[in-house]
Amino acid sequence: MWFANFFIAGSMTMVIPFLSLYIETLGDFSDSYVQTWSGLTFAITFVTAFLFSPIWGRIGDKYGRRYILIFSAIGIGLSVFLMGFVSTVWQLFLLRLFMGVVTGFIPMSQAFISTQTPKQVAGKVLGTLQTGNITGALMGPMLGGILADTFGYANTFKWISLTIFVSAFLVMFGTKEVKLKLSNDASDYQTYSSKQVILHILKSPVLLIVLLLSTLVQVAHFSIQPILSLFVAEIHGPVNVAFYAGLAFSAAGLGNLLMSRNWGKLGDQVGHTKILIILLFAAGIVYLPGAFVSNIWQLVVLRFLLGMSIGGIIPVRMAYIRTAAPLSMQGEVIGYNTSLRFLGNIIGPALGGLLAAMYGFSTVFVTTSILLILGGVILLVIWYKYEYSPKHSQSVSSARSRHSH
Repeated sequence: MWFANFFIAGSMTMVIPFLSLYIETLGDFSDSYVQTWSGLTFAITFVTAFLFSPIWGRIGDKYGRRYILIFSAIGIGLSVFLMGFVSTVWQLFLLRLFMGVVTGFIPMSQAFISTQTPKQVAGKVLGTLQTGNITGALMGPMLGGILADTFGYANTFKWISLTIFVSAFLVMFGTKEVKLKLSNDASDYQTYSSKQVILHILKSPVLLIVLLLSTLVQVAHFSIQPILSLFVAEIHGPVNVAFYAGLAFSAAGLGNLLMSRNWGKLGDQVGHTKILIILLFAAGIVYLPGAFVSNIWQLVVLRFLLGMSIGGIIPVRMAYIRTAAPLSMQGEVIGYNTSLRFLGNIIGPALGGLLAAMYGFSTVFVTTSILLILGGVILLVIWYKYEYSPKHSQSVSSARSRHSH
């Protein structure tokens, strides 16, 4: 699954650097037309993914996740392959739309691994799986750029689709889905309706906030993405701007790669919610100085530190869901989590672009920082109220009753 995630994440990000350049080759368009349509073709995948994630999660809970992973990889592979043959922007748009319908491969593989893993080590295992996804996403844009320069855009899509089909074969012939008896809790194995799943989430305040924070973290992560290269050009000048923007992107990925497994492991030991609170505060604090950087290296260092703090949030959050929801509804809960993440992917770039256009780049950093710290505060309050103090009052009262006996 690590290698399948590596290939899928790499393939999905390979396309991103030259999506707008590819649109330019499809006709004689004005700059604003190209920018609008690259925004739309980029975002439409997240919109359909937002709608379909819980549905796939539910089907996965019912019939097993392995088949869906194979179906998803073949669907993504086909849509990317066909992108190499388009002659109009509309065709590209519709293929990206279809890709969103089948695109839950990585979250579904997290659900797949999560349900095959005992709770005690879920954070560590999911953190390890996450490194495959990040390594792919880090190498993707670089490789995509090299392939596009060498073979042209249309052929690059065809080459990329090959690696996606490899992922489908890896899952098909390299994995087995075992019905593990991971607990003796009957609620782990009964069947839930969608209404019951939603009620379970609404009745667990900490779980609800953890899911909603998925949107917030993605907004934070993506708010700077569309304007990062423009920001780099502003502080560094136009020389080799693509290279330096890539460097700033990759620095966050590298920090993420180094720490995600360790954060997951730490979450298993001291409690996932505690680590999540710490990471939200850390990410918020590291984001703020971005507003004041004056050269590229300061930005790269800050992006690296941001990657270190934000990198733990995904595996720790998944591990928390693993402990907070019964096994047989995990897929659907993770599906909602994925939906909320995609919602953040849609809001983030729009918000970042708007703020930068209206008030300048530094506002994007300040706003994002405030959002992350606010998220940390909300989670801290809810955790204290619903998880920490009930346990403490119980242990105090049980100590008293032992004393009086």
